[in-house]
Formats: sequence, structure tokens, C-alpha cells
Amino acid sequence: MPKTPPASPPEGRVAAAMSALILAVLLASLDQTIVSTALPRMAEDLDGFDDIAWVSAAYLLASTAVTPLWGKLGDMFGRKRLYLASTTVFLIASVACGLARNLPELIGARVLQGVGGGGMIVLTFALVGDIAAPARRGRYQGMFGSVYGVASIVGPLLGGVFTDQLSWRWAFLINLPVGAVALVIAARALPPATRGAKARIDYAGATVLAAVATGLVLVTSFGERWGWGSPAIVGLIAATLALAVLLVPVERRAGAPVLPPALLGSRTVVFSSLIGFFANAAMFAVLVYLPTYLQTVHGVSATLSGIHMLPLVAGLVVSQSLAGRWAAHAERRRTVLLGGLAANLAGLLLLGTLGSGPGTLALSVCFLITGVGVGMVPMVVLTTVQNSVPAADLGAASAVVTFARSIGAAFGVAVFGTLLNTGFADRARALPTGGGFDPARPDTIGHLPAAPRDAALDAFAHATASGYLWIAPALAAGILLALFLKPSGENGKNVKNGKNGENVKSGGNVKSGESGESGLPRSTTRPTAPRAEESAPAA
Repeated sequence: MPKTPPASPPEGRVAAAMSALILAVLLASLDQTIVSTALPRMAEDLDGFDDIAWVSAAYLLASTAVTPLWGKLGDMFGRKRLYLASTTVFLIASVACGLARNLPELIGARVLQGVGGGGMIVLTFALVGDIAAPARRGRYQGMFGSVYGVASIVGPLLGGVFTDQLSWRWAFLINLPVGAVALVIAARALPPATRGAKARIDYAGATVLAAVATGLVLVTSFGERWGWGSPAIVGLIAATLALAVLLVPVERRAGAPVLPPALLGSRTVVFSSLIGFFANAAMFAVLVYLPTYLQTVHGVSATLSGIHMLPLVAGLVVSQSLAGRWAAHAERRRTVLLGGLAANLAGLLLLGTLGSGPGTLALSVCFLITGVGVGMVPMVVLTTVQNSVPAADLGAASAVVTFARSIGAAFGVAVFGTLLNTGFADRARALPTGGGFDPARPDTIGHLPAAPRDAALDAFAHATASGYLWIAPALAAGILLALFLKPSGENGKNVKNGKNGENVKSGGNVKSGESGESGLPRSTTRPTAPRAEESAPAA
């Protein structure tokens, strides 16, 4: 007999729950950006210049590796309790980061913080599926996308303020009061936790998938530093590929796989994840390196570079909000997605003119168009996937998309950084190296005299522009994938003819020809109906 989905909470309770979730996303996303400007002072205080890159890499590695596991555990044991647990871990780790006495302690605390932050992000996205009807999910997911955009600009500014005026430790300790408020609101406002089918945790799949994620993050984070052709990177790539191949049979044998094979057999899930990968690669190449361009070529401070980026943030926030509303109509999602990818591609092509020295107004227009494109894609992708799978697989499906986007972000930053440094070195090779200038290090441009410094700045501007042109084909690939993405309504129903769409099942393997509710294949192990474990929200 078909299971009746739980009724949506009252509007006031939804608003309170969304406030808590937005605060959580703000904290987790800020923690990926706020540290960047504080790294030099951390290295100085903790005497760890050689290994300071691990402070950022440790968080990214841990949060990416645990994302699929948090998503699946939320499906199995209830997303509310897992969300509260991950937020608690994040806050405890934040205190440990702020109190770290040496670099190994800080790196270890960052790993723990990444474990909590990864759970906060993916469970937040999945919880929207619990508290909002499918038609309203896009609007709420759009709010999270706006938070990401704001955090990418505000984070480095806050990191600089804390470092210069207080201490870099406050970049972590500030999480405690804000996170505590979010935790209390979430405990009261989120819907009661529910359990899915009883099954053994897929430890083998979680371990292999975490190893794959670790390999990908290490390759993207340290490929340029260690050398893309070095034995360490080549060995990591080979090991990661071998583990990825091993993951397929491991998940097929699992009773409750962390990465259900049926999800990877869904064109909607696979294509949406790839689009998220390409879009995030371009998005983070823009968000991370445009401030560097402004500070290096235009000579503005970190604060002023944030002000120059305001048109991009404005475009991102407005387009996220509009895209979320438009995505409520299933038949419009592909159009919105194509429009966002096209605007994003146009923005990258415009950024490819940076080498010609555009004026302030032209830069603002470039940033605005780029922001509009960046804002329209991520949450539409997530909403499309969530509305194509049954409720029992919301966490796992959200984790697949989040995982792809996280790897895309790391990949985009790494590839663009390599393109930028290589392009600058090629163009600046003829410049004098006396006085401390090194063509392999753009941060040494200031050591040059006035005339060669202008040539170096021009080389850096052209290298930045070329980098964005090289990234543009990734968005062209995303547009091609979006053209073949079928729009679907709730539970995978085709919106054009009302027929059941793709077969995305919940649980284990699918027997061909069997279908459950809403035309979705049944699991070979029939799950028990979810049951509410709390009659009232936790205090």
C-alpha cells in the first residue's frame, strides 16, 4: 500500500527551520573561505610555513570524503539527529582550532571540523526535502546558494579583520555563538526524525568512497606543488582510479549501499551531478582568483577587492532567488539551467578580455553577468535531482550532487591555478630576476622596478584572462548535458506526458520489471515504513 508522505510543517515552523539551516550553511561555507587571509599569520604564530597548505586541504579533504556517508546515514537513521550531531562535531572542532598550540593540532582539528561541516552541508540540503514540498524546494535551495556567494566574498574580509584587529583564532571561535543559536533553533524547529529501512551500514563502500575522495582532493590540492608528473601525483591518480573501479562491485553487493548503484543508473542524477561538477569548477575559479586579479593588477586592498566584487554577488543573489522560484515549475527547470549555463559561459568569455585592461564600468558589467550565470545553476541542479528520487533516497541523492560539486570546486581551483601560474611564467620569463623576482611566483611582482613591473602586471592580467578562456569549454560541456536532461516532476514523473520517468529505487538492487509507488522500482529487500521516533521536537 502506498506510503503517505509526512505533512509539511506549518509555515512559521518552516521559517524557523530554514533560519537554522541557513546559519549552518553560512558557518560551513565561511569556514572554507575565512581561513585564506589568515593563513600567513597562522604560519608565523605556529611556525609551520612548509605545511600551512594542509590547514585548508585538511578541511576540504575531510568534508568531501564524509559527504556520501552522512547522506546515507541520514536516510537510514533520521536526518534531524544526524544534523544535530554533525553541527555539534563542527562546533567542538571549531573550539579546538581556536585553541590549537601548534600546526599538527590545528590540522587535526581542521580534519574533525571538516567531518562535521560535510555533514552539515549535505544534511541541510536533504532536510529541505523533508520540510518543503517539491514545488517549493527550488526557492529554499536558492537561499543556500546566495549564502555561498556572500560567504565567498565576506569570508576573506572577515579573516583579514580578525587577523589584523583581534587574532586569527577568532576566525574559528566566532563559530561557537552563531552555531549554538542554530543548534537550539534546529532542535526545536526541524521535523521529527524518521528511520528508513533496517540494514547494516555499508562500511566497505564508505571506506572505498572516502579513499576515492581523499585521492581526488590530494591530487587537486597538491598537483601543482608536488608536480603533476611527479611519482607521488601519478601514483595517487592510479590508486584513485583503481579504487573507483573497485567501488562498483563493492556497492552492488551491499544491502544498503552508501552510493546506490541505481542512482548512478539515473540519467537525471548522473547528468545533474556532472553539470554541478563543471559549474562549480568555473564558479570557484571565478570566486577565488578574481580577487587575486584585482589586488595584483589594480593594486586594491583585500577590502576594496570585495567591494569591486559586489556586482558579481548582487547578480548571484538575485539570480539564485529567481531561479529558485522558476524551478518550482518542473517544465521550466531545463530552460533555467540552460539560461544559467549560457550566462555563466558568456561571463567567462567576457573575463577573457581582462588582458586588454577594461575600465571599472566594463569590469562591473563582466562581474554582474558572471554572477547571474553562477547563481542560476547549482540549486536548480540539486532541486532537479531531489524531485526525481523517492524520499528514502533524498540524502544519498543530495550527497551525490554535493560530492560532485565539491570535487568540481577543488578541480576548478587547482586547474585554474596551474593555468595562471604557467601562463604568467611563460609571459614573464624575459623579465629581470634580480631583486627577488621569480617568474614562477606572481607574488614577487612587487620586487620589480617600475617599468618591468608594469610588464609583469600586464603578463598577469593576460594569464588570468587566458585561464578563464581555457575553463570555458567545461561550461559548454554542461550546456550539452543540460540539453539531454529530461525535466521531471515529483518522484521522477515526466512532466510532459505524466508517464513515469526514470527508475530510481530506494535501497538495494532492482529486479527488472518490478515497480513500487509512483512507478519507482522496489528494492529486493522490502523496507519497513519510516516511523517517527519523536512525538515532539527535542528541547
